[in-house]
Amino acid sequence: MLKKSTKMSFMKTTKERIYMWYKVKELGQQNLSKSRISRELGLDRATVRKYLEMSEDDFQRIIDGGRHLPKKLNEYLDYVKVELQQHPYLSSAQIEDRLKEHYSDLPQVHSKTIYNFVQLVRRQYGISKPKGEGHRDFAQLPPVSYGQQAQADFGEYNMQAITGGRVKVYFFVMVLSRSRYKFVYFQLTPFTTQDAIYGHLLAFEYFQGIPRDILYDQDSVFIHDENLGDYLLTHEFRAFIQSQPFKAVFCRKSDPQSKGKVENVVGYVKKNFLRGRTFHSISVLNQEMLLWLSRTANARIHGATFRVPSQEWEIEKRHLGKVKEKAVRPVNEFVAYNVRKDNTVAYRGNFYTLPLGTYQGRKTTILLSEVDGQLNLYFMDRTLLTTHAVSDGKGYLVRNSDHSRDKSSTSEENHHQVYLLLGSSQKAAMYLELLRKDKPRYYHDNLRAIIKGSKTIPEEFLWQSLTFCLENRLYNGNGFCQVAMNYQKIHQQAKSTKINIAVTGTSVLNDSTEMSVQTSNIKTYENLIGSWNR
Repeated sequence: MLKKSTKMSFMKTTKERIYMWYKVKELGQQNLSKSRISRELGLDRATVRKYLEMSEDDFQRIIDGGRHLPKKLNEYLDYVKVELQQHPYLSSAQIEDRLKEHYSDLPQVHSKTIYNFVQLVRRQYGISKPKGEGHRDFAQLPPVSYGQQAQADFGEYNMQAITGGRVKVYFFVMVLSRSRYKFVYFQLTPFTTQDAIYGHLLAFEYFQGIPRDILYDQDSVFIHDENLGDYLLTHEFRAFIQSQPFKAVFCRKSDPQSKGKVENVVGYVKKNFLRGRTFHSISVLNQEMLLWLSRTANARIHGATFRVPSQEWEIEKRHLGKVKEKAVRPVNEFVAYNVRKDNTVAYRGNFYTLPLGTYQGRKTTILLSEVDGQLNLYFMDRTLLTTHAVSDGKGYLVRNSDHSRDKSSTSEENHHQVYLLLGSSQKAAMYLELLRKDKPRYYHDNLRAIIKGSKTIPEEFLWQSLTFCLENRLYNGNGFCQVAMNYQKIHQQAKSTKINIAVTGTSVLNDSTEMSVQTSNIKTYENLIGSWNR
């Protein structure tokens, strides 16, 4: 047997093996030692000895034997050939999984045998695998305790439909961080909070328990833009986690250091389950997924832990919390739709306009509800965005003239007004630029909040608030005004205290009063930062 080492990594083709055999024989005839030949050719010494002792007939029999397909797998040749021709990017592990999925009588063979079989089919029919495919991301992290943590995420994928064309599916994944035991749920529309809660309950039933912590990206399913762009949990999800025994931990999006992500489960599902799969129906897809989880994703040795997730789960489930609630499919009043780049939404064969700036990237979604011929479109927090009359035709662009109106002039006027309010200083310009970068979509709303909230606040307190907000990175119009009002209140309290001292003629309360004001000041500011600068 040839030793599997980095030295032998280039010896993959029959032609290379034949060349090496003849080269070993040639150097042997020159009376070079086995060690010298090993160094010259980069071969293992045992391989050199084997080649020197082997006759040409023996070597030819080995080469010829490697050209034949394993007899146990001969009857599956046509299926594998067609799969590779249609989907050349499939790995041998994916081919093995599909053989198990389609053939219940598949003989028990080692995965290495199937790998060799796939490689022979590729060579025999000239089916090369595209480069750069099949990579799976892992991160070595300290193991968490059983039952401690799970991670949840969302994905989407365009599948080839059996009826022709393509269909986009959306999915929710959850993985137990210790055992790497996975669950996946598919649907045909973007996830609303109610859909995501349903996915959680399905996962808890599948895991037969609930972990103590669940980690999330800052996904729009669970958070909504409120407080002029600062993130808060949606009401439904907040109520859900309050009724459940787990703690929700939110992390910066796509930040493995913050999230401590153990693996890219979304990418794994896309590459190892969805790629090359034909869509029949959403119910069939979910059934196929459950079979794949039990057959492959949770049954094979994990590449990072070197353990089988299903076996680890048998231990972990004893450490999970009790499931309190059964999964009941939600009846959604609202349906989530993707926003197109041109700030429109496609609905029943027509396109309906949205206000400029609604589109914020490829995952921008809105909620849609049709009532009595009127199309109501909402932000994900269910704040009304716009309305349209539903068109009876097909292929029309239903437009609201206000949606294309350029509002930049009004925004610039407000920007200039706030700049003047804040003293026309370099600090003012810096703060407004940072506010714009932090909340580009809500910049105009924040400017209006500062203008409205500062009407009764003297300039000196606005300037103090400006310094505080810059130092504490507090970029919120309402928060800015609240800080300024707090400075004004403290000033009035201090002034009132001095007047009282002058009238009564006492000075004993001076130090304690000042300390009280300072303590109140610190606590108030801490609360402000916590509530506004999320």
